[in-house]
Amino acid sequence: MRTWKKMAATLLVAVAVVGCSKKDENSKGIIGIALPSKTEARWVSDGNSMAETLQKLGYQTDVQYAQYEVPTQLSQLENLLVKGVKGLIIAPVDGTTMADVLKQAKEKGITVISYDRLIRNSTNFDYYATFDNYKVGVLQAQSIVDALGLKDGKGPFNIELFAGSTDDNNAHVVYDGVMSVLKPYIDSGKLVVRSGQVRLEQAATPNWDGSQAQARMDNLLSAFYGKAHLDAVLAMNDQIAMGVVSSLRGVGYGNGGPSMPVVTGQDGEIPSVKAIIRGDQYSTVFKDTRALAKAASEMMDGALQKRQVEVNDTKSYDNGAKVVPTQLLTPVLVDAKNWKQILIDTGYYSEDRLR
Repeated sequence: MRTWKKMAATLLVAVAVVGCSKKDENSKGIIGIALPSKTEARWVSDGNSMAETLQKLGYQTDVQYAQYEVPTQLSQLENLLVKGVKGLIIAPVDGTTMADVLKQAKEKGITVISYDRLIRNSTNFDYYATFDNYKVGVLQAQSIVDALGLKDGKGPFNIELFAGSTDDNNAHVVYDGVMSVLKPYIDSGKLVVRSGQVRLEQAATPNWDGSQAQARMDNLLSAFYGKAHLDAVLAMNDQIAMGVVSSLRGVGYGNGGPSMPVVTGQDGEIPSVKAIIRGDQYSTVFKDTRALAKAASEMMDGALQKRQVEVNDTKSYDNGAKVVPTQLLTPVLVDAKNWKQILIDTGYYSEDRLR
């Protein structure tokens, strides 16, 4: 009996080994995907979309989330290198901290794509896939200009600025786009920043954290808007916008009291789209992460299979060590007039999720 049991166990192990070997033979290899956090719905969507696309292309995937902790992300990347990945797609928590791990990846011949957020001060990665973040800022600012009628000479209006995290290169690029539109109105006095906080470092929100944005908005309202009406808030993403809206509603804006300011956003997250529908938020900038995930996945496949990798910008993205070949995708402004067309008709959301 023991002999038969031993033979049966040996047979099961042999079958398992053959099964694993066959799976490995059919795979083009493992692609590691390192993303900042699960706290923002867009990163979960990005991870799922990349995993799905890469698996269809014949790869295995390993998706890691760092919860906005730099040491955690670096440790995750080192573990992925140990696992023998063929490629890495990295959205860095802090784009300036990657030098050592990227050097290791380069020595192992691993293809690396910087995803959405630019890796800084390193030559040891290959490509960048992102949306046109300068245009994101332009769209956000332009929505404020249009909503307030600034081009028609209306004003002055009070505005406050809420940028993203300074360790994210995108925050700098978006801010440049924002100020390319708003600065002339600020300089002319048509837009008044009562707090005086107009520099990126003053307006920044660490980790794009909505709770920190809410706390800062609370302080600004208390200090500068006792009797003055706040007319607009440049919120750089939807997490920040939700924090701002919570603060505003807490002091009576939009509750039958003062009218809600024009509040912008970015990412097209469900809570913010709902806020746009009910009138608490004015706009968001939608970046179809399905398209970005597909683009990055196909760039990775092209690089690994020795095909030409599709890029459309070879001049704009200097990371401090080199100009990075980049594929830029186009963002779209979403507001109360077009949310259904942009988000529902394209199948990104089902309408019942937004009601």
